[in-house]
Parts: sequence; C-alpha cells; structure tokens
Amino acid sequence: MKLLPTLNLQNGMVVPMFGAGQGPKMPCELLGFLCEHGCNRLALVDVDAAEGRGQNRDLIAAIMHQFHKAHAKVCIQVGGGIRSSDQVQFFLDNGATWILVGTIIQQSPLVVDQLLARFRDHLTAGVDARGGEIQSAGWREAAPLRADSAGQRVRDHGFKRILFTDIPPCDGASPDFETARLLAQSAHIPLWMGGSIRSLAHLRLAMDIPGVQGVAVDALRLQDDSDLLDSMNLAHI
Repeated sequence: MKLLPTLNLQNGMVVPMFGAGQGPKMPCELLGFLCEHGCNRLALVDVDAAEGRGQNRDLIAAIMHQFHKAHAKVCIQVGGGIRSSDQVQFFLDNGATWILVGTIIQQSPLVVDQLLARFRDHLTAGVDARGGEIQSAGWREAAPLRADSAGQRVRDHGFKRILFTDIPPCDGASPDFETARLLAQSAHIPLWMGGSIRSLAHLRLAMDIPGVQGVAVDALRLQDDSDLLDSMNLAHI
C-alpha cells in the first residue's frame, strides 16, 4: 500500500480538502516537512482552476522543481481544471508524472480520447462520489451513473489508473469503501482512494480492498497524525 500526500492549492496557499482543520499554510513549509520524512510521492491539486476562479500553475511548477531537487526519483500527480493538451504538456514539461482528469470524462469524452492518444501512460482518471453517488462538474451535482458503470467507462476509455475521491456527506462520516470496491472491481485497473482517509484504521481497511494500490491523504492531516505518516514506507515508489 502506497501513500500519496496531497497539497490542495488555493490562492497560493495549502488549504484543507474538506471541513475545518489547520491551514492555510505556505506550500514550502509542507513540502519541507514531507521531504524531511523521506516522501518522494506528491499530489498537487489546483483548487482555483478546478473551480474556474483562477489558477496556481506557476506555483505548481515551482513546487515540482523543488521536489525533484530533493529526490532523484519522484512521482508527482497534478490535477484541477485540466482540460486540454497544452495544460497536460505544460505540467509534464515541468516535472509531473501523472495528470489527473475528471470532469471532462463525463462532459467531453472526445477530448478525453484525444488526451489519451497522446498521454495515455501519464493520465489518471478522477472519479468522485458523495454517499455512493457519482459526482460531476466539480461536485455540484450527481451524475446518472452507478459506481460499476463509472468504472466500466474508465476501463473502456483505456486509462491506466483511477483516483477515487470519496466526498464525505457529513463531518465524521466513515469512508465509502463499498464504492471503492465496486470501482476497482469493474475497472480492473489500479485504484487509489482519497478524500475520506483520515486515520490509520481507515488505511488498514483500504488495504483489504482488492485492486486498491494506495491512498491519497491530505498533507495537512499528515502533520497532525504521526501514526498515519509513519505507517507507510514513503521512500518506496
């Protein structure tokens, strides 16, 4: 099981993914913390771009350059509002390993096929769900898809991996492991689970789901939970 620390970037700062918590914080502070603990995996999410309210593109490029300097071998995923080949190429040129695309899978399948034709090995399919309902358009509405149908669609497109973001329907809700299981079972490709993984107990439950390769965890939470941080071999890709 692998851990993917995630920095959610808004207005140049790192913010919590859901609900209250510590933050905002300077990206350089969190990046230094992760590097000190041997982390060589990283996910960067441009919240402003995802919401259509600006972008943090240059900041993401700078973070990636700094992360590459800290380790000879890294894995970096970038997501948030990515909808064109030019955007994908920019992030790959600046050090990204994987590029996350989500909304356009449902809204612009032809664009997705074009991206896959050029960047297939680098693309991660983002599938979001709240209370078991697949979401579209930035979590604003439910999509007319069941979890198994969403997994089938990802497989039919030819993606190499999925990031399933479980959006908690309320504070303190348990992770939706059933939807993760259905997605992994129907897609037959490695699945990462994020959003609702908040503790070592959640991590252990995720490990029991066939097809789940790793978990994405809010980097701000890792600062508060040493057990969660220490439970993973962060230096292994």
